[in-house]
Amino acid sequence: MLSLQSPTCTRWLSQVDDGLDEILVDHAHCEKKAAGVAMNLLFAYVDHVELAREMSAIVTEELDHFHQVLALLERRGIPFRRLAPASYGRRLHELVRRAEPGRALDRLLVAGLIEARSCERFSLLAEHVADAGLRGFYRGLFESEARHHATYVRLACQRAPEEIVRSRLAELAAAEAEIIARGDPVPRMHS
Repeated sequence: MLSLQSPTCTRWLSQVDDGLDEILVDHAHCEKKAAGVAMNLLFAYVDHVELAREMSAIVTEELDHFHQVLALLERRGIPFRRLAPASYGRRLHELVRRAEPGRALDRLLVAGLIEARSCERFSLLAEHVADAGLRGFYRGLFESEARHHATYVRLACQRAPEEIVRSRLAELAAAEAEIIARGDPVPRMHS
């Protein structure tokens, strides 16, 4: 369902155990970046009315999630601060082709893969962390991330034949699996 070609390895759960506060701060940044990606797509492809509607809805939802994570940080006494990002997003965005129409397709599919990985990570957090409130919080976010993934893939299928979309998605998902396997030494949502 989520187009991922590999599950998260246990290394990440060790990072969660050792650096949960930092992962929570990074989660806030990820929600902010997800809203920015949707906004950028809205501006880049303004001539596609359904994409514009879907992106504006995703922007609103991602910003709501950002505010929810900020409130969670405040309740837990964790200051929101600047963090060096994991290399995950940069590495994925480097795979985006430069010329249209491939660029639009890749941008949608990369956004979809990031949402899929977030969805998977939220599910893991909901099962792994000891705090019942935090488990419930992540269970609550799971569905919207899965829906965002499906929206990005569906919109890609409106820009190219489905067999081309599925083939390119498989290529990008294989690269995403390699990127996530390499990981990052710092605890992040996508390390």
